[in-house]
Amino acid sequence: MSAPPPAAPSQSADPNDARPGGSHSPDMVKVRAAVRGGTLAYFVDQFDIYLPIVVLAPAAIYFQSASLSASTTALLASLVFASTLVGRPLGAVVFGHFADTVGRKRTTLVAVGGFGVITLLTACLPGYETIGMWSVGLLIGLRFIDGIFLGGEYTTAVPLAMEWSPKAKRGLYASIITSTSPLAYAAIAAITLLLLQVLPSAGLHSAYVQWGWRVPFLVGALLSALLFRYYLKNVHEPPAEMTGERHKLPLARLVTRYPKALAQVFVLMTGTWLATNMEAAVTPAQLKEHLLLSSKQVTLTMLVINVSAAVCYPVFGVLSQHIGRRRFYIGYGLSVMVIGAGSYTLLMTSDGGLGAALGWGVLIGVFTVGTFGPIAAYLTERFPADIRSTGYGVGYSLALIAPAFYQFYLRQFDGIMSAHLAPAVLIALAGLLISVGGFIGPETKDVDMADDSTIPALS
Repeated sequence: MSAPPPAAPSQSADPNDARPGGSHSPDMVKVRAAVRGGTLAYFVDQFDIYLPIVVLAPAAIYFQSASLSASTTALLASLVFASTLVGRPLGAVVFGHFADTVGRKRTTLVAVGGFGVITLLTACLPGYETIGMWSVGLLIGLRFIDGIFLGGEYTTAVPLAMEWSPKAKRGLYASIITSTSPLAYAAIAAITLLLLQVLPSAGLHSAYVQWGWRVPFLVGALLSALLFRYYLKNVHEPPAEMTGERHKLPLARLVTRYPKALAQVFVLMTGTWLATNMEAAVTPAQLKEHLLLSSKQVTLTMLVINVSAAVCYPVFGVLSQHIGRRRFYIGYGLSVMVIGAGSYTLLMTSDGGLGAALGWGVLIGVFTVGTFGPIAAYLTERFPADIRSTGYGVGYSLALIAPAFYQFYLRQFDGIMSAHLAPAVLIALAGLLISVGGFIGPETKDVDMADDSTIPALS
């Protein structure tokens, strides 16, 4: 990742020119370290969160009875994913509290160490043949605990990176950080595709089902160890003026002093997560069940979808820096409603085939999850310094809960429309929520992280 060359010492009397988060930064070494740390942290977080969706799909029979119905199997798969998502808001509350009261760096280290250990334990799980339904029960339980630590990790690492970032670069730096989410998904898809090429996945006792799926989890644990080491040696706490006065109960302060800001972020992020779940969790299943693509073709299609999303993130981040975050989210939400939902519908009503999946998949990738481009900048700009980690983490994670039960919502369309078309309705709803969330919120791109008076409409 490139960064501007070190700036010469400023002679300006303006204090904004001599601190991170304002117009300039006096220490680009620390800026680079914080942004690289945030980028690596977000990648590792997203790598871990998407492991079950991609890696365990060809090995589901390892954790459950082969006699289960297709609907029960799909429900268990969604519970594995949902358990991680439900754990994240709890982690955001707990670790956000300590990030705002103890410090960003130390709290990040605890969170990273925690989910690294849980990911390693997941790689060692026995299967249904050995312990029966306890296997999938332990998997769901470990993923829930993992979600707590993951919720804590991005709650601390991302605000730390944004507080170090110069104001004029926040949109770009935020998008570089968040672009690692689809890149992480693509990396998992590539690893899984490679494993399926060399290891058979044909039945319970095949190599991939018995042990091949463990390899990406071991990779995730190794990435966590590397991230821990990087933060320990390279990343610094932001200056005291960036983190504000420390309060004993930042969550209580957030809820009682800034309920409107939290509610507005909740609307925006509910739409964001609903669109994400349709793209990341539902689309692979529909590609296989409705379009009848093979496991390898599904993995390749999801790889292309997420690489497309990753490429567009920096574009969206820079765009939000020029036109403003508010205008961006209003416009992007409308694009999700029209282009995102439309592309998904056209793919599912096409004649199928890998070519159609790849072609429409690019548009699905760009116009479902692009909200994340400038989201790291927007959410940290939205809250004052003394509760920034708590505000960012709770705002980002609390909205995860309702979209996590997407399978329940999709079943409400049974008898009304085909199962393969129902996700398009939820994508359109997600776009509406994103636009409304952007519309009712203020513009934040000119916020000075060290000056709470520049944050609009806090109450």
